[in-house]
Amino acid sequence: MAETQGKVITCKAAVVWGPKEPLVIQEICVDPPQKMEVRLKILYSSICHTDLGCWNGTNEAERAFPRILGHEAVGIVESVGEGVKDVKEGDYVIPTFNGECGECKVCKREESNLCERYHVDPMKRVMVSDGGTRFSTTTDKDGRSSQSQPIYHFLNTSTFTEYTVLDSACVVKIDPNAPLKQMSLLSCGVSTGVGAAWNIAKVKEGTSTAVFGLGSVGLAVAEGARARGASRIIGVDANASKFEKGKLMGVTDFINPKDLTKPVHQMIREITGGGVDYSFECTGNVDVLREAFLSTHVGWGSTVLVGIYPTPRTLPLHPMELFDGRSIIGSVFGGFKPKSQLPNFAQQCMKGVVKLEPFITNELPFEKINDAFQLLRDGKSLRCILQISKLLKR
Repeated sequence: MAETQGKVITCKAAVVWGPKEPLVIQEICVDPPQKMEVRLKILYSSICHTDLGCWNGTNEAERAFPRILGHEAVGIVESVGEGVKDVKEGDYVIPTFNGECGECKVCKREESNLCERYHVDPMKRVMVSDGGTRFSTTTDKDGRSSQSQPIYHFLNTSTFTEYTVLDSACVVKIDPNAPLKQMSLLSCGVSTGVGAAWNIAKVKEGTSTAVFGLGSVGLAVAEGARARGASRIIGVDANASKFEKGKLMGVTDFINPKDLTKPVHQMIREITGGGVDYSFECTGNVDVLREAFLSTHVGWGSTVLVGIYPTPRTLPLHPMELFDGRSIIGSVFGGFKPKSQLPNFAQQCMKGVVKLEPFITNELPFEKINDAFQLLRDGKSLRCILQISKLLKR
């Protein structure tokens, strides 16, 4: 790696040139890291529904092309920019879309993980330090030579590339002996779900929960609730194939809304004697959110919003409904402060407190990235791991 430090690196990346267009594996140039930046060699990356949403171009305000997507990954530090002290060349790290500078008033408080400068921002497409990009290309999507043009960043990370540059606030050092493929899951999905149960809801032993949406994040919520000793975990999903996987994550009861002649919340109230202690909405659907809210017990029920809501619709609640003692709260990255708390969470995963293996349902080479996207679109994959680069030695 010493041979590349301070130099522009030419490598392969999967570039998306427009909404719903196939990702193109092509050569790009990656600039050296600037002040308080880190350049990583990406080893493994997985695909999340957030990548799929950006690829679809669902939100026009978030569109920026050409772009390198990807935000769940694990890699090794190739070089660091001026001022970076907490990681060095050769460290194994995971990138995080939600950063932690450690210096702002938010980072210094326990109540929030939304760093003032490096919090998640789906609109962000350039680096913080100078408003520029660290990616460029001299070919178009068809491989024809063209003038050099910038390629935009994504969610503070951009991991569908052999090399990437991140703000140091978004790089978390992990145990070099950690299982690398599994560690990539901590960049987003597993941390988001488990953290919603641990840090936001603070699920207690012997309590009951309902998880609406059994994708990767919803199953991670269930796994987090299981690890905290929840006695009843109700999984709600219209895809019956999710239920078998849910059993591995501690789900005790399954409800398919398609099989009911009554609202889901009524069924949950009936089988729990009034409602669950905690509910988690993981679909990003406001109608489902209302069902999740009403499924909790009057007096103390808590609902956590975990899904992403692209709709302009507002909360489907009347203010007076909050006088019943129920509460509702949002969650970003499961409330984890990445640099302060993720290393310990990674250690807990290594000890088996949280099971990561069941989340990995597919593995493909980097060149098959479009196939991996299709698996996710078809609902046939929780997490598909892509091998971006080969690890020569460890």
